[in-house]
Amino acid sequence: MRRQRGAALLIVLWLVALLTALVGAFALTARMEALQGRVGSRGAVAQEIARSGMEYALVRVADRNPETHWQPNGRAYTWTFDGHDVQVRIIDETGKVDLNQADVSLLSRLMQALGQPSDASDLIAAAIVDWRDADNLSQPVGGAEDGDYAAAGRDYGAKDASFETIAEVEQVLGMTPALYAQLAPFLTLYSGRGQPDATYAQGPVLAAMGMDATAWLAQRNATGVTGSNELVGTGSGTYSIESRARLADGREASLWTVVRAGASPVPGSAYTLLRWEEGAAPQ
Repeated sequence: MRRQRGAALLIVLWLVALLTALVGAFALTARMEALQGRVGSRGAVAQEIARSGMEYALVRVADRNPETHWQPNGRAYTWTFDGHDVQVRIIDETGKVDLNQADVSLLSRLMQALGQPSDASDLIAAAIVDWRDADNLSQPVGGAEDGDYAAAGRDYGAKDASFETIAEVEQVLGMTPALYAQLAPFLTLYSGRGQPDATYAQGPVLAAMGMDATAWLAQRNATGVTGSNELVGTGSGTYSIESRARLADGREASLWTVVRAGASPVPGSAYTLLRWEEGAAPQ
């Protein structure tokens, strides 16, 4: 009997230890999930504030009052929402180089403005035009058609059709990840222009257009420039908007979009989303 009671006591002690371990594990899991939920909720709050910055930018860029109007020329604007800091930059898409419209010369000069050698820039620019044109003839300065892709071991040739995304240019023969990272912020598919609008162009694009970028940007950013009809406007209505939110606790979130202001196919929306990325601005 004593042995049976001892065995029963030992079993009870083991059960108590097991239950204690289970309760402890459950408590630890619950605490971790609570912390994860808190972190996730703060991240969601930061992301929504970044989105509010994007939507607020559309209101300010359409504002006709020169005192409160925001220019879509890449200038950084700071806004406070519910005690949190938001920094917003707006760039009109007409201030960028259109992949489907720009000629070899403009594309090459843009790459040169970003520090690429002239010979390599000419070849890659020609390959970009060969990618989108419908013929099988290379550009006078070089380029790349189907045979060149085959010789380079690529299992595809020139598309012979328009670019559908900016990232598609990475497939062009000669393009590298590093060069794409440099080019992407200055490229668009939405301007429909062979030449960018200098009113909204950034430094490398201005240089590619043969302008003195330093002097032009200084003039554009000068105090009182809002009185100039030449340098101020609401733009084309299609914008790249980068919105970065920073909460009071230090948490950050960023949003990078291309939007077209105005009527939208989505009921109740005042804009059409053309591109949307959360996190750092795309490279």
